[in-house]
Amino acid sequence: MSHELQDWRPEDPVFWEQTGRRIAWRTLIITTVSLVLSFATWFVMSAMVVRLGGIGFKFTEMQLFWLTAMPGLAGGTLRLGHTFLIPIFGTRLVITVATLAKLLPCIGLGFAILDPATPFWVFLLLSFLVGFGGGDFSSFMPSTSIFFPKRLQGTALGIQAGIGNFGVSLTQFVTPWIISFAVAGGMLGGSQTLTRADKTSQVWLQNAAFWYLPFLLVLGVVSWVWLRSVPVKASFREQLDIFKNKHTYFCTITYVMTFGAFSGLAAAFPLLIKTVYGKFDNAPDPLKYAFLGPLIGSLMRILAGPLTDKWGGAIFTQLCGVGLVLGAGVLAFGGLLTPTSLDQFPMFVWVMLGLFFCTGVGNAATFRQYPVIFSHSPRQAAGVIGFTAAIAAYGPFLFATLIGWSRSSTGSAKPFFVGLLVYCLVATAINWWFYARKGAEKPS
Repeated sequence: MSHELQDWRPEDPVFWEQTGRRIAWRTLIITTVSLVLSFATWFVMSAMVVRLGGIGFKFTEMQLFWLTAMPGLAGGTLRLGHTFLIPIFGTRLVITVATLAKLLPCIGLGFAILDPATPFWVFLLLSFLVGFGGGDFSSFMPSTSIFFPKRLQGTALGIQAGIGNFGVSLTQFVTPWIISFAVAGGMLGGSQTLTRADKTSQVWLQNAAFWYLPFLLVLGVVSWVWLRSVPVKASFREQLDIFKNKHTYFCTITYVMTFGAFSGLAAAFPLLIKTVYGKFDNAPDPLKYAFLGPLIGSLMRILAGPLTDKWGGAIFTQLCGVGLVLGAGVLAFGGLLTPTSLDQFPMFVWVMLGLFFCTGVGNAATFRQYPVIFSHSPRQAAGVIGFTAAIAAYGPFLFATLIGWSRSSTGSAKPFFVGLLVYCLVATAINWWFYARKGAEKPS
């Protein structure tokens, strides 16, 4: 069978039932599983960074925030390129190469951990390369939007993005377990002595990166064998027409509020727990809580997808914005970022989980809106999805660096969350005026 589908008409009910549905769902399954590993490898540094000091790496707090931030810088930048790849190279080649490319940073990071003399700049470079996984979203999602009819795009995109987002929880949940024993009989390297609160234990931190290798290899082969490409051809220059439409920029603002906040908070959450509440006796282990936020956000992205197909995305984006404003306000002005005891920690976690809940709903809603707003051109809709995702992928970089700057300059992350509150107010107002209110220019 040719890897390129010469006839593709998902909006034709007969074609969809007889041919399109089977191919589309097969493509969705393969690319979604691969996207899970993309997100997992993208956030692997956020899970490992809280252990580096304990095994002997002498990095400052700001350096640790930089290591957390670099995957976001790379992910956003690479997504700008991924935005335009599907119409040029097709789904099969793009997904296969993107999957196999993640082998490089995982191998490099695993070996870097084994040498306690590895300098900071090497970790910084590897943190940037980990961003390969972050770039994938902006080609995977446009690919999915091309394979499905408009009536199912909210559901399909919600499933892919939501399950893909589980990769963030996966890396933060699996890391504490996978580093607790010698994988493959110690063939992947020896252990390190982890010191925490005057207690020591043996860990194999390199496992946190190495365990992805066999899965990436298998998925790379599966992608090459089973994926097909839809002939939606457009040159790079032709695809730039999305920038002539003002709604490209409005959609970008709202998606930064939803996915930018999701990815940024997911990257910063473990280190935020460690730096804000780690000073107390019996301080909480960040990795016991950090995975819960991305898990909730990912789950809500899946569950909200069908709801947005039924009632539209704009109203759910509006509710998301209101929730984020309230949550950021509680963090900024409720004393949870300058705690006087561990008694405030449960409330801090609940508010953070509330923020993740809202971002999950908003992520599903915005991706339902964009195909409707750009319904005149499926190719443009796919391009806007890719571009907005690219800009929002800078969330981990912006959140980690700005929180680090806020703490180093003022001793608290409060200024950052005040800024987040203001931004969400602006984004929510834009969504209301152009998409959600009665008589809006582009009801969606």
